[in-house]
Amino acid sequence: MRSYIKIYGPPILEAIKALEKIAVEMPEVCIMDTIIAQELPMFSTETGVAAYFGTTLGIEVPVERCGKLISKSGELLGEYDFFFEWFKEPTMEELNRLIQKIDEALAPLGCKYTITTKK
Repeated sequence: MRSYIKIYGPPILEAIKALEKIAVEMPEVCIMDTIIAQELPMFSTETGVAAYFGTTLGIEVPVERCGKLISKSGELLGEYDFFFEWFKEPTMEELNRLIQKIDEALAPLGCKYTITTKK
């Protein structure tokens, strides 16, 4: 199951980075976004994942999380800018927690978004 995000910006790039930060803190999900999709070979190793998040976002990702953070599903973004792929079907509480985190992360940026969760 995936929660797809469409960002209405600007600043779209900053919004994507904010969503990536959320994902690092949520062990229930892995992610794919437009930046990662363009650089997929870089994310094929745990070292590549750690380097990206460390350099781009200034976040140290635990080694055990690196291997599970990037979706192995490939580029399935379609009209969306980002998705959170759930490891198990999320509860309503988990979905609401994700929405709250997204609201808090994107509010200071001033951009809007839509979220669609589907199988």
